Amino acid sequence: MAQISIDRKRSCGTISRYIYGHFAEHLGRCIYGGIFVGKDSDIPNVNGMRTDVVKAMKALNMPVLRWPGGCFADEYHWRDGIGPQESRKRMVNTNWGGVTEDNSFGTHEFLELCRQVGCDPYITGNVGSGTVKEMSEWVEYLNSDGDSSVVRERRANGQQDSWGVRFWGVGNESWGCGGLMRPEYYADEYRRYQNFCRQYGENKLYKIACGPSDADENWTEVLMKNAAFCMDGLSMHSYTIPGGWNNKNSATKFTKDDYWETIAFAEDIERKLMLHAKIMDRYDPKKRIGLVIDEWGTWFKVEPDTNPGFLYQQNTMRDAMVAAVSLDAFNRHCDRVFMANIAQTVNVLQAIILTEGEQMVLTPTYHVFDLYKAHMDAKELDCFVEAGQLGNEKYQVPGISASASEKDGKVTVTLTNLNPDEGEEVLVSLRDEKITEAQGRILTGRMDEYNDFGNAPLKAESFTDFRIRDGALLVKMPACATAEIRL
Repeated sequence: MAQISIDRKRSCGTISRYIYGHFAEHLGRCIYGGIFVGKDSDIPNVNGMRTDVVKAMKALNMPVLRWPGGCFADEYHWRDGIGPQESRKRMVNTNWGGVTEDNSFGTHEFLELCRQVGCDPYITGNVGSGTVKEMSEWVEYLNSDGDSSVVRERRANGQQDSWGVRFWGVGNESWGCGGLMRPEYYADEYRRYQNFCRQYGENKLYKIACGPSDADENWTEVLMKNAAFCMDGLSMHSYTIPGGWNNKNSATKFTKDDYWETIAFAEDIERKLMLHAKIMDRYDPKKRIGLVIDEWGTWFKVEPDTNPGFLYQQNTMRDAMVAAVSLDAFNRHCDRVFMANIAQTVNVLQAIILTEGEQMVLTPTYHVFDLYKAHMDAKELDCFVEAGQLGNEKYQVPGISASASEKDGKVTVTLTNLNPDEGEEVLVSLRDEKITEAQGRILTGRMDEYNDFGNAPLKAESFTDFRIRDGALLVKMPACATAEIRL
């Protein structure tokens, strides 16, 4: 029997709602067809945004959406995507599939999407192929209410008042697709670019520097040493890629050993968080700077007969387990982790939503986010898990993952049984207190089960397979399952 002990008197802080953020890049069918279909489409829409997709995003209380990339961001010139759509510049998206980008979804459309969803926008500026002036004027275009030529340009394009965009990324993956820069060079570029991203009125910017890939300690060290004084956030990218870049797993056809490798890689994100947090603590002991994991999730082979540059993959219960393990880690390190953005929202990598023409389906990962949304802006609670190790000879992981929080006098614990074959009894207790009542919801299925168009059996459902025993809660978790229990 596994045990979870929750202590309401011990906490590392508030779980930022931005940990439950998302990412939408001009990649494959994420934007076009997935989110944006245009005003003249037969698919129901409001100002070009798919009604069904917006409704699903709103239901998660989606807090923030990152755009326009990703690698695309460092080839994106924002003025190409404003003004009359028929006169916007066309380009070839050389990063993702070599398709023509007509820029019909640009700045105004993105801010309209965020308005409909009710989320904050997070914009990544072009450092790789752009200029300081270009990014500076984008900030002005969005945030100023002065009488400059840039503001007049915005008003001529139909937006009278400024949007007040708070979150700004200064470049993307500058160590790779964003410029192949050395950390010393990027630190200087970051300092220069952010210096010209001005504050306008009450619109105080939250400036996010490009941070490390996975466990690159040197990048974090150099950035913190040379630019910590002028950054609010430091990004980190960490994907779960079983088999490696050149030998990726299938998203749906995989072995038990593939499963354990995936879960072990996902669990490793906590080690990376601690690694970078330790460096950040030396330069920022008061934890003013947030760690922003603005790209994370699984990366498998694309589905057969799809454009390899579109990164379209199905989404099984294995992906749901990765999401639960990752979100638990972010919750537990909320004293440093301020934001996270899963890659990506629709039709790309570990998507929460898949579309095909008029059809839409919610993936198991979507339902994990639904089960976890009570943690947003809640007080994190110390959650000690005692569970046996599972796996194979090469990969071993704790059989149970969990995190807990408290808001408005209610304690929420999310717990996951990672065993794909067998159920597990879990005894949940509140230290020095007795549990008197509980309500639950659960997502469960075979490790390789997924939702498809016209056949979507996986969803969060009511869960009652638990009972109170001597002031603790004895939970019977089925195999391969994630549950939310309110105490």
